[in-house]
Amino acid sequence: MSNHRGSLSYLALQRFKKNLWGVLSFTVIVLIGFVAVFAYLLAPDNSENANQMQISLHSKQPGFKATILTIPSQLKNDQSYLSKWFFGYKNSDNQIPISSYKIENNLLTYVEFTPNSNLEIVKEVPLSVFPNDNAAAFISEKTYVFGTDKYGRDLLSRVLIGSRISFFIGFVAVFISLVIGIFMGSLAGYFGGKVDAFIMWIINVTWSIPTLLLVIAITLALGKGFWQVFIAVGLTMWVEVARVVRGQIMSVKEMQYVTAARALCYNDFRIITKHILPNIMAPVIVIAAANFAAAILIESGLSFLGLGAQPPMASWGAMIKDHYNYIILGKPYLALIPAFCIMLLVMSFMLVGNALRDALDVKS
Repeated sequence: MSNHRGSLSYLALQRFKKNLWGVLSFTVIVLIGFVAVFAYLLAPDNSENANQMQISLHSKQPGFKATILTIPSQLKNDQSYLSKWFFGYKNSDNQIPISSYKIENNLLTYVEFTPNSNLEIVKEVPLSVFPNDNAAAFISEKTYVFGTDKYGRDLLSRVLIGSRISFFIGFVAVFISLVIGIFMGSLAGYFGGKVDAFIMWIINVTWSIPTLLLVIAITLALGKGFWQVFIAVGLTMWVEVARVVRGQIMSVKEMQYVTAARALCYNDFRIITKHILPNIMAPVIVIAAANFAAAILIESGLSFLGLGAQPPMASWGAMIKDHYNYIILGKPYLALIPAFCIMLLVMSFMLVGNALRDALDVKS
């Protein structure tokens, strides 16, 4: 136990716990991760992509309340519980905002909600379309906590579900960048010579291309879509990892424990993976945390340009794109709420990266 308490990992963990901003930021990341995983269970609109449009309710202020009539569909929904959890409820019911209603003579008569108070649209629905003729059970009052977007969709639900793309793109992109970066950097740093020169040529060429331009080129080559963006961002972030890994391996490959491993006739793969990489992972972990933030910003930029996740999929960057002009139209919250979410998540990852850098610094 004493050896465990004196280990470098234990000491680094204790230093990290003493960093208030690092712990708070890590807590924020965990909470956003929880929201991303359970988004459809937490969202008021749990339909697929939270895409229930009510055009008559477009751009309503936060806290707006509306009476909603749900006319059940005759189609059967055979979705599994896991499918509803991860992909949303494939809702075929018809939801109608109404101003008033009355039930008489086996008919439900209602007045549709319209922005123009002088326009009154009256419609009738037979009670037989409702189970047990109980129409009242399908009329409820709904509160839009963050208001509605320009299509009349629940903004809170879109923000919650949009967290999935911004959060998970960090993991996927960083995983891809670590796999490629560590592999390329290890080959260049350990073997040197022509291998190093060739890999450094690839790194320099990739480094010379602006990141956003390279991501756009890869996205156009792979096609617009959800996973294409993840792969494109990951393929542009491996360069910095490779450079750091290369430099670290070049500085330690002549140390005594590596020389001893060679004397024991261990193969190069084992020396790199079992002896060198575990001792140089501290700066790689710090870079990975920073790359999380960079991946989120790149994806948001792509979505803003229309090259990221495609409609009707919810994305914070796409939400800003749809509503940035509302900033000067008196409803800035439509763009500022997703922008604040991006800022909070990026800042949290950057602060965690700074805290990890301080905790893993052997000189501190």
